[in-house]
Amino acid sequence: MAFRIYTKTGDKGETALFGGKRVPKSHLRVDAYGTTDELNAFIGLLRDGLSDESVRNALSTAQNNLFAIGAHLASDPEKNPAAPGINPGDIEMLEKDIDVMEAGLPPLRNFILPGGHSSVSHCHVCRTVCRRAERLIVALQLAEEPVDEIVLKYMNRLSDWFFVLGRKLAADLNAEEVIWKPRQA
Repeated sequence: MAFRIYTKTGDKGETALFGGKRVPKSHLRVDAYGTTDELNAFIGLLRDGLSDESVRNALSTAQNNLFAIGAHLASDPEKNPAAPGINPGDIEMLEKDIDVMEAGLPPLRNFILPGGHSSVSHCHVCRTVCRRAERLIVALQLAEEPVDEIVLKYMNRLSDWFFVLGRKLAADLNAEEVIWKPRQA
């Protein structure tokens, strides 16, 4: 028999974590890994619009790391879930990339608005969805649902990386950075 994508087991608003425990689809853990999955989808959209192979590879790495984080978040914490599949080297790589990208950019003197080019805007969508996933993971921890600390560090750094990547892409694409101009009273 072929595998079917639908199981009908979630028709009453519940889903199973890895390990078998059933929880409501509105559970904070489900929201956290669902938002991580949403971020992964937006990264795919961003990656598909770029031709720079090194940036595409970095985005692919982020997607793979997020998939591992999602699996960690989708695991029943009472069943001793596997490690999140990322390590301090993944965070160090993001920091190194941020430093390299920033070295080639003018100093940031203003707040930047999303826009200027669709790829830049996609970076900002990724950044904001990443921040939302991070907030949900923090809320999960505050609800005393265990999450490996490295997950928060990675998500925090990844959102910073998307901000700087947006600035780099604006420069590479010769797109003007959209500067926030507050109204004068």
